[in-house]
Amino acid sequence: MKKTTFLIVGRHAVTEALKNPLRKVERVFLTEDSQKKLNKENQSLNLLKNVHVFYKSRKELDNLCGKDEIAHQGFIAEVEQLEEITLKDFIKTNNKKNINFLALENVTDPRNIGSIIRSATSFNIDGIIVRERSFPFKSKLLYRSASGSAEHMNIFQVSNIKTTLKFLKDHDFWVSAFDASAEKNFTSHKWTGRNILLFGSEGSGLKHKTLEISDFIFKININKKVESLNVSNSVSIVCHYIDYYLKNNE
Repeated sequence: MKKTTFLIVGRHAVTEALKNPLRKVERVFLTEDSQKKLNKENQSLNLLKNVHVFYKSRKELDNLCGKDEIAHQGFIAEVEQLEEITLKDFIKTNNKKNINFLALENVTDPRNIGSIIRSATSFNIDGIIVRERSFPFKSKLLYRSASGSAEHMNIFQVSNIKTTLKFLKDHDFWVSAFDASAEKNFTSHKWTGRNILLFGSEGSGLKHKTLEISDFIFKININKKVESLNVSNSVSIVCHYIDYYLKNNE
């Protein structure tokens, strides 16, 4: 049975999708200039082989983006969703000493999620756990913000974040929640082993019941003149620090 398809936009998003052997790309819409750029930057790869290519003007690509008004950079592709590995299967087949997952509760903005995927990929996070009903997996904004990183990150869509955290705790994971009300700075923690890095939205934050099942609650020390950080910025800081910590404490 053929899967439903959706559009992704942007040079990096489309290029990485074409490079990904697990991603089915149905059609690609390019300007003549973007096609030349794609071939020049990937001379050793025949990325457009077995792909239906349609050449369009920038105005026509603008129309394909619709009301989103995203900067497509001359690159749009129609793709199928990637096959997903389940969280249970991932844990069962992964024997790494250190495993780090992000878990997002009430984070729904596609730009933020895309930026989080980009940071998580950059700093070697093993996967991102999201609530399936609130994850905009077909969003052009998400793929544009992720800048190709969505092709390299495990996204685990679950029905309930709290239930999933309990399951992971039963499999030797520690849940570390990040909340502005915390007293302990996250850099004082030893980040080895199996960890879940739990973040909530800027507006509502984490649910009280979710905080209750967390093993640790941390904050990021920032200038007191600033009330809070954007969630994607917070994730980037934490992921970078933990990646650095693990590389220097192996």
